[in-house]
Amino acid sequence: MQDNSTFRRIPTKDVSEVSALAQRIDALLPQTQCTKCGYAGCRPYADAIASGQASYNQCPPGGAEGVARLARLLDRPIIPLNPENGAERPRPRAVIDESLCIGCTLCLQACPVDAIVGAAKLMHTVIEDRCTGCDLCVPPCPVDCIEMVPVTGERTGWDAWSQAQADDARKHFEAHQARLEKEKAQREARLAARAARVAPSAPSAPAAEHGAPQVTEMRTTAAPVSSDTTAASIASPVADEAAAAAARKQAIIQAALERARQKKAALAAEGLGPKNTENVSANVQAQIDEAEARRKRLGLATSEEDPASDANQTPNRA
Repeated sequence: MQDNSTFRRIPTKDVSEVSALAQRIDALLPQTQCTKCGYAGCRPYADAIASGQASYNQCPPGGAEGVARLARLLDRPIIPLNPENGAERPRPRAVIDESLCIGCTLCLQACPVDAIVGAAKLMHTVIEDRCTGCDLCVPPCPVDCIEMVPVTGERTGWDAWSQAQADDARKHFEAHQARLEKEKAQREARLAARAARVAPSAPSAPAAEHGAPQVTEMRTTAAPVSSDTTAASIASPVADEAAAAAARKQAIIQAALERARQKKAALAAEGLGPKNTENVSANVQAQIDEAEARRKRLGLATSEEDPASDANQTPNRA
């Protein structure tokens, strides 16, 4: 069981002090973003330690050395790694069996450092230097084609991970988060522009019972025209910017699709192409459909939207 006394007495005075301490703690974490500590990433875990909500022995990738580093910073005793969060181990790397990959994109969406590349219904692959061994891509894979392979021999914890690698992983994670925020903003801009284009005119106010009804009618009928004109003038630059961003994203996606198609064709020529893209189980197909629906909501291209993609894929299917 975890000894709660190890983190209840960490002194803090105000928000600025907690934030400064959290930043120092975060600098000592391995930045694998694996969530094994029980938090959404390394910085949220650092915030929890600094505010006294979590202990400093909940990071399996950091191992015993990681606990010792945090203990020295916090002026606390060195304690064992909490087994409830996992065990210290050699650092693994994700390896995708491309002959089994069905291109569902679920692993790609789960990776916190964008170490997986691929496209819908095309095989994915791992950028070896970026993989932090977080394991997050394994659970969502519906065909169990991802294996975590140890790559550091007997070395574990910080002996299997360097500060330079941690710094790079943090940069990749921050870039990943920034990309998600940008895509969210672009999606909201598209929705706002679309709403502005289809927004109904404001209802006319009822004519006054006394006074000059003709003047009132002229004012109420002119108001919607002015409102539409204003909405159009505001929506136009937003729509243009959103369209340009969407076009750039589409070009990037199509380039990635073309590279993936070329690689798939080369593997197919060697008899190594994906063999599991047809006749999958209902459960697997449901996960694929969900992933593709999510991609459509994000405004990303799918093979259904690219007839050439389907035409190129069909001859390679079993």
